[in-house]
Parts: sequence; structure tokens; C-alpha cells
Amino acid sequence: MDNVTRTQYADMLDDTDRFVIDAMRQDGRVAFAQIAQQLNVSPGMIRVRYNRLVEMGLVKVVAITNPLRMGYSTMAMIGIRTDGDKMLEVAEKVSALEEVIYLIVVSGRYDILCEVVCRDNADLLRFLAEKLYKIEGVRESESFMHLKIQKEVYF
Repeated sequence: MDNVTRTQYADMLDDTDRFVIDAMRQDGRVAFAQIAQQLNVSPGMIRVRYNRLVEMGLVKVVAITNPLRMGYSTMAMIGIRTDGDKMLEVAEKVSALEEVIYLIVVSGRYDILCEVVCRDNADLLRFLAEKLYKIEGVRESESFMHLKIQKEVYF
């Protein structure tokens, strides 16, 4: 399945696959027997479908934590501008920082967008001054503090 394109993966999914994916998105611990009962098929069939979806790289079940309940009261999205020839190197170094929970290389006003979680504002300041700005190739950044998470979906 390594030579299959993204659109071909979508074409390979049927209604049962989509139902399994949706059920797992709602509750990653849902029992195969429960999904099977809803579809009127065997749990073994759901297990086979699930394993195929994992093998294809379409499904990965992980624990999602709530940073606010874990003592991280400050979250921010940071737009980063880099020296052009250092963009991918900077992205690699920034993504390795423990505070970074999400990073994408983008086009537009910024070269990189990353989301960070910090214990408090002082921790965010330390992150910026002692970690981010010390990475060679970082020209400037703009921080957008999270005030409220209105919607959070894991697709």
C-alpha cells in the first residue's frame, strides 16, 4: 500500500470503514463488538477493518490530554519568520522543543506556525527568550495567546 496516493486511500474506503473511523473518533476505546452490533456484522470483521485502517496509516488511537488540567495555563500560537535558506532547519529545531505541541511549515506572512503550552506567562517568556530566539535562522516571531478554545476537533 506504499504506492497508493491520498485520493486512492479515500476511494478504498467504504461505508463500513467510514463508520469504524467515526466511531473511533468519538471514543477511541469503543469495543469492536459494540461497533459490530451497530452494523450487524461480526466483531472479527471490525477488527480486520480496524487493523487495515491502522496499516494504511488512516487511523491511530492515542490519548489526548487536557493541558489546562495538567498545570499548563498558558497556550499560544506563534508565527515565525526565518532566514529563507534555514526554514526547514529551523522547523526541525523548533519542533524538537518540549513546549511545542504542533508545528506546520506554511506559506504567507510566516514561514512556520507552532502551538506551545507553558506553565504560565513567565514560562512562555523563558521559552521565547532562552529557546526560540536562540535558534539560528529565526528572524522574528509574533505570539497569539489563547484566550479561549472555542472548538477543538481531532480529524
